[in-house]
Amino acid sequence: MDLHLQDRVVVVVGGASGIGLACVEQLALEGARPVCWDIKAAPEQSTIPHFEVDITAPATLLRALEATETQIGPIFGLIHAAAVGSGKFGFPFTNLTPDDWKTVLNVNIMGMTHVAHAVAPLLRDRRNGVMIFLASVAGQIGSQTDPPYSASKAANINFAQCLAKDLAAHSVRVNTICPGMVRTPLNRSVWQAWHDAQPENQRQSYDEWAGAKVRTVVPLQKWQEPSDIANMAVFLLSDRAGSVTGQTINVDGGFVMHW
Repeated sequence: MDLHLQDRVVVVVGGASGIGLACVEQLALEGARPVCWDIKAAPEQSTIPHFEVDITAPATLLRALEATETQIGPIFGLIHAAAVGSGKFGFPFTNLTPDDWKTVLNVNIMGMTHVAHAVAPLLRDRRNGVMIFLASVAGQIGSQTDPPYSASKAANINFAQCLAKDLAAHSVRVNTICPGMVRTPLNRSVWQAWHDAQPENQRQSYDEWAGAKVRTVVPLQKWQEPSDIANMAVFLLSDRAGSVTGQTINVDGGFVMHW
């Protein structure tokens, strides 16, 4: 299926690792021109244009925006995949303190806000473009494993809907993808803390414990891979999804089902 993404410039925020990197790689396979914005350095031997940004510092975003437009070309699409968790097991929520929330909310909510304010006006004025934000099924179910992360992902979903309504009249589409159980460093940081909280006499290895949990709670009984999320993101960027906006689409093996 030709997705008609040839030579379209797509910024992937958080594209140096995990799901973001998978998006970069899939975009390149489709003939698009991905650009990575990330606080991390570019992966070794990567040939993808890379600009270091801190999404909590708007000035770095504006510098990357100008450099991308000048050096690569006009931005058509955005995939926002940058996020952090608290790194702690949050059940009950009193395991955490209010201070454990601050960085998560600043990165995940204000970071998304800064990115939207930087990129959306360009797409609006050109009356063309697509924005995709990665949230999480945790933002839909009140996941107790990491309450700050869950709350921030719920905010991401809601803000993306606001953006979709604001920008629809300007022919700009906005959607949210909610990954389920994906083996990434972010997932591991919280699940490892959860695993370590199990009683010593019942403790399995992390891989055994996590694998059993996925088989129990995910109807398809398997982990999702970063490439699964990337495939959906690339489709939503394409003209094949030209009537899809304001939607929250789960790629989660059936973990959360809507009607």
